[in-house]
Amino acid sequence: MTPITAPIGTLARPRRALPAFALAALALTGCGSDGSGGDGSQGKPGRSAEASATGSSPEQAAFEAMLAKVAQPCSTTAEASSAPTGEAPSGPTDQRPTGSAGEESLAPGETPPDEPIEPGAPSEPAPQLSDRDQCASVQHEQRIIEALQAVPDPTPAKVRKSLNGLGYIDERIHGLKQDGTTTRFHLDLREHGGRLCEAGVAAGEQTDVTPCVAPAAGEFTVNEPEWA
Repeated sequence: MTPITAPIGTLARPRRALPAFALAALALTGCGSDGSGGDGSQGKPGRSAEASATGSSPEQAAFEAMLAKVAQPCSTTAEASSAPTGEAPSGPTDQRPTGSAGEESLAPGETPPDEPIEPGAPSEPAPQLSDRDQCASVQHEQRIIEALQAVPDPTPAKVRKSLNGLGYIDERIHGLKQDGTTTRFHLDLREHGGRLCEAGVAAGEQTDVTPCVAPAAGEFTVNEPEWA
């Protein structure tokens, strides 16, 4: 190779001498380059990235929309239950009068017991469904029973397919189990802090669906829910 011995000043060109169309071509080339080989396809986010950005999959979004639609008639019920009901009635009650220290007062003519009264063991109240959940359970039961009554020979596969057709996704269907000619199942319908679940028996015309109380949090299991 023959070395170039010309002065640097002879080879250098002022920037202003670069044609405008060349600058435009360079700008376009720079915009289209992604550092992956040319076509830019490697830099585009896939479906999984889009789903993670939105926080839920299209299937989950459709399920949540179905729950909202089914529970839509229950909005009025929830508002009515949360309205103030006024002061407590001042009429007679079944409670016996108590003294200043909280002890029961004796009625005229009664004698105090010989043995001290021991307080009963405290018992925790059974979990209950909210008014909105109770209302929503009726809506779910009607549509599920109507669909499963039309399923001949209700095997677990057929029951799952029918529930999927109603909008209930697989991750919310639990305990599908064939019992003779019937199939048992549970549905986890918890949303917005609710505890609603449904226990169902697909048996043709004898199909039945009953509300149950799911755990307040954590993973849903078939043996945990308590009957409402």
